[in-house]
Amino acid sequence: MWARDVAVSAPGKVILHGEHAVVLGKVALAVALDLRTFLRLRPGAEGRLSVSLPGVGVRRSWDTPGLRALRGRIAGKGRGRSRCPGGLDALREFAGIAAGASAPESLATLAFLYLCLAISAKYGDVPGLDILVWSELPTGAGLGSSAAYAVCLAAALLMACGAISCPLQEGESTARWTEEELTLINSWAFRGERVIHGNPSGVDNAVGTWGGALRYQAGKITPLKRVPTLRILLTNTKVPRSTKVLVAGVKEKILKFPAIMNPVLDSIDAISQECQSVLEAMPANPSPEHYPVLEEFFDINQHHLNVLGVGHPSLDRLCQVTASHSLHSKLTGAGGGGCGITLLPPDTSPLAVEAAKQDLCACGFECWETEIGAPGVTLHSCSSLSAQVLHALAQS
Repeated sequence: MWARDVAVSAPGKVILHGEHAVVLGKVALAVALDLRTFLRLRPGAEGRLSVSLPGVGVRRSWDTPGLRALRGRIAGKGRGRSRCPGGLDALREFAGIAAGASAPESLATLAFLYLCLAISAKYGDVPGLDILVWSELPTGAGLGSSAAYAVCLAAALLMACGAISCPLQEGESTARWTEEELTLINSWAFRGERVIHGNPSGVDNAVGTWGGALRYQAGKITPLKRVPTLRILLTNTKVPRSTKVLVAGVKEKILKFPAIMNPVLDSIDAISQECQSVLEAMPANPSPEHYPVLEEFFDINQHHLNVLGVGHPSLDRLCQVTASHSLHSKLTGAGGGGCGITLLPPDTSPLAVEAAKQDLCACGFECWETEIGAPGVTLHSCSSLSAQVLHALAQS
């Protein structure tokens, strides 16, 4: 029996530097974004497992014996990284999801069922639970919303099965798991991400699990040492783009002009590495002099990304608007629209931030004032959550 009412949260992510170059073996820096996904976990009716995802219109409930009967059909499958987790066809049929369905509600339901059955096959039955998930992250914007969801699910289900502890003591507002437990959460979250994305890099779920900042190069993920929390504006231009098409365009340009484009990729790689050095130096030596350097990195990298052909008039507009308020911006992610980030040094006046936000919203963009370098997956007492989050998690 699960007897506590608690909440789990995990952050989204942005790429600070290294977009596109990372595909060609260069260094990328991914940082945790303090827009979070929240999961409320509370005891449910005995023998029933319920999940609500109001953001994508999902409210489903299954009886435990029915799930147990299904479990044998997926147990032991999908263990290799090279192929998609097994038994998904059986899960689709069970949940009434059409083959090839790729809508967020279908993939979210499928990932929930997969993790629930695969975790219970290894650690014992998931007890009767009532799970509700709500997110501050927009879906489909390249901000790691699916990974934050997978991390929250993995942590909650592993905890409910007793595979990891419930570290929240009476009277505490938040708690985090041990390094060993975080590694287990991350490995299961990655399996959930594979259900949703097929062949993800593992960066998004690692950022969601550990938070802070990570270095990614040629498949190797390394958490950075202590990093500062930086204030940013995150702006969604709402211009849709195809990552696949943009990646192909960069590749074509490199093949056409290797002598010109390869030095650009090398420069982006150097920016990532120099930025890593600055970020790791900042907590021990917090100096205002670090911020102009970080701003210059933003400016140089944004020009490089335009040279690679992944800019867009909407992103140019974003950079122009923030520059008029003496702020520095760059695209984050695939480019071609999508999102941009603007650094807010500590001495930025609140009036300048507010004016920039108003001007960006006047362009039809969506804007959040938030932070990067946020903590990873966290366990909360429900009473410690903000009124907005509590209200959202009451939508049952």
